[in-house]
Amino acid sequence: MLDSIQLYAEERMEKATNNLNEALAGLRAGRANAHILDKIKIDYYGTPTPINQLASIAVPEPRMITVQPYDASSLKQVEKAILTSDLGFNPSNDGKVIRLVVPQLTEERRKELVKLTKKYGEECKVAVRNVRRKAVTKLKDAQKAGEISEDDLKDGENNIQKTTDQYISKVDDMLKEKEKEILEV
Repeated sequence: MLDSIQLYAEERMEKATNNLNEALAGLRAGRANAHILDKIKIDYYGTPTPINQLASIAVPEPRMITVQPYDASSLKQVEKAILTSDLGFNPSNDGKVIRLVVPQLTEERRKELVKLTKKYGEECKVAVRNVRRKAVTKLKDAQKAGEISEDDLKDGENNIQKTTDQYISKVDDMLKEKEKEILEV
C-alpha cells in the first residue's frame, strides 16, 4: 500500500516536471532551438498537422533554424504558418528550404521571458505540492481504514515529503538553468 502511493506520487511529480521541461523548451532564449516550432500546425490536406511531421527541422548555426518540407508543394503552407504564428520570425525560402534567423533579444524581452519562466516554475511547484497533498490524504485514508499503522503513516508522509523536496529542488535547478540561458548575451 505504501509503495503504491509513493509510486503514484513520484509518477505524477515526474509528469509535472516533464510538462515544465516542455514549456521551457518552447521559450525562445535568443538562441536557435528546433523546439520553438513545436506548437505550429499546418493545414495539410484539411488536417492540422504539426510542422515536425511535415518537415525536417535543423539548427545549422546558433542563430538559424532551417525547415525543409518533405513535400516541396507544402513549402508555401509551411512558410505561411510560420509567418502567422506569434513567434515573430520572418521566414525566407529558396524554393526548397525555409530559413529562420533568430533575432537577438532585447533586455526588456529577456526580463519578460525570465518572469514567464518563473511563472511556469511556480505552476509546476503548485502541481507537485498538490500531488503531495493527495498522496498524504490517501495515506491518512488507508490508516483510517486500518490498512496501515500509524508508524507506517508517519514513514509514508516523510517519504512523500522527501520526494516532494527532491522535485521542488529539480524544478529550481531547471529554472536557474533556463534563466541563465535567457540572460546570456
